[in-house]
Amino acid sequence: MKLTTKSEYSLLALVYMGRAGKDVYVKIEDICEKYDIPKKYLEQLLTTLKQTGYIKAKRGASGGYAIAKEPSEITLAGVIRIMDGALAPTQSVSEFFFDHTPIEKEQKTLAVFREIRTFIADKLEKTTLADII
Repeated sequence: MKLTTKSEYSLLALVYMGRAGKDVYVKIEDICEKYDIPKKYLEQLLTTLKQTGYIKAKRGASGGYAIAKEPSEITLAGVIRIMDGALAPTQSVSEFFFDHTPIEKEQKTLAVFREIRTFIADKLEKTTLADII
């Protein structure tokens, strides 16, 4: 797993919205200013989060973006999978993005990567947005 700015910025935006409260609309400019995120890039990420039901948008002077789920229902794993894909260090140990890889030829090495995947997945599945806000 490699965490990219897609996941990092998405998590930061969700934290910001989560702290504001459910159904409280925040301006994208406020999020960008707080975390120094390029606006165009964040707009793209928020579109993905909206399409997947994590946030909602409202147009107009009192509009913006708001968290659509309870923070306790949003896991870090869910957000990272949407933005970056597999949590596993190699696809041959991934549960959601499995594909054969050369490392499968050495079962003991594969077992190490499977342990790493399990630890990371368990931690990120058990950690919710509520835990970090």
